[in-house]
Amino acid sequence: MPQNNTPQPPINKHVGWIRVLAIILPYLFIVAIFQLIGYYVIGIDYNELPTQKSPFQLFVGTIFSLLGTLTVIWIFIKFVDRKPFIELGFTLKDRKKDIIAGLLIGAAIMALGYLIMLSMGEIQFKGFHWDATQLLYAILTFVNIAILEEALLRGYVLRNLMSSFNKYIALIVSALLFSLLHAGNPNVDMFALANLFLAGILLGMSYVYTKNLWFSIALHLSWNLFQTLFGFNVSGIDSYHLIEISITENNLLNGGLFGFEGSIFSIIFQVFTIILIVWYYNKNKDSSTTA
Repeated sequence: MPQNNTPQPPINKHVGWIRVLAIILPYLFIVAIFQLIGYYVIGIDYNELPTQKSPFQLFVGTIFSLLGTLTVIWIFIKFVDRKPFIELGFTLKDRKKDIIAGLLIGAAIMALGYLIMLSMGEIQFKGFHWDATQLLYAILTFVNIAILEEALLRGYVLRNLMSSFNKYIALIVSALLFSLLHAGNPNVDMFALANLFLAGILLGMSYVYTKNLWFSIALHLSWNLFQTLFGFNVSGIDSYHLIEISITENNLLNGGLFGFEGSIFSIIFQVFTIILIVWYYNKNKDSSTTA
């Protein structure tokens, strides 16, 4: 058969990071509009935002933030990237194991962290607080947050950065943006931001290998949800706690008011899990190569 020898136009390596820069201002503007609509729906005066929102207010707020985020990403993926939305990494085929693994890893880390801190006397168990309605709001809130942040930071930002840079440089930059996204959270400090940077590496590592979001969405959801169920604040934000705890003294062992993500144990568990993820995907890659 005759071959097509027409030279193909060179791939512009700058396109990816330019798209990431281009989405920042539209994202901030459009999501802010959606959030204002959300405040109106739940009856909050945006000129006098409460320092502590109820579980219902948090839930509704994250719905509108998610809608705003998905709207911005859809506009960019369709008209700028010119790709199908599902290419962000939402393909569900053969991802059941990823979802289960993500949910179990997040739950196991929080349970182990809770037990270690309890045994060390860094926290004290005060009792259980069962409220089915608040539990449902907490689950839905953290589902919204997990999809929102993973679609934006991994699905759009990391994917585009990997088209411009080495995949590990792209991962580091996306993790830095993930950390800075939380810089305005209550009770945040430099150690907590470093912890969140490492969380960005952890959540993005599987995407580097698979270009799929479901493991990171499941891990992100489980990490946040079980963190609050075991009594910790989540990135400095107080939410519904199934287990009520008190902190002996705010320090780097227990994370203080920022929560588990402000603790040394969070660093240790994240580094271990990152190593485990890299080992798993490299082992499977080697196995498929020799098969």
